Amino acid sequence: MTTSVSEKAGILIVDDMEENLIALEAVLGPLDQQLVRARSGEEALKAMLRQDFAVVLLDVLMPGMDGFETAANIKRLDQTKDVPIILLTGTDADSDYAYRGYAIGAADFLTKPFDPWLLRTKVNVFLEMHHKNRRLEARTEQLSDRVEELERTVEGLRKYVEE
Repeated sequence: MTTSVSEKAGILIVDDMEENLIALEAVLGPLDQQLVRARSGEEALKAMLRQDFAVVLLDVLMPGMDGFETAANIKRLDQTKDVPIILLTGTDADSDYAYRGYAIGAADFLTKPFDPWLLRTKVNVFLEMHHKNRRLEARTEQLSDRVEELERTVEGLRKYVEE
């Protein structure tokens, strides 16, 4: 999926381990989108408030604010509540991790090590939805402008007829 710079979506990858960030960048690089790193839940929240993201890949096990708490905070904010979150965790995860993730609003849950093709495919679905939503928002704004223009024209005609 090749896009112009203005159409590139942000993908936020959140993990406290450098090697995991490097691996995620390698897997997601072929999507040709803007990859933004965060090494903690706090960094992730700051990044979410600074820019728009199409999807967040969020490690569950991190020191300080873990992935569940970070996801819950993302979902609480009006500005970020609609951004899909894919939670990532190691193979030794508790059996209730997926349930907890979905309960706080995560869109998906993957266990490491994950299939790179599967992760890219899932992220690509969210990228396509993001781009479609942006086009829909732009079209809605155009239609709103057109309605205002037509209302002004009708008002002008009404005044003309009344004279």
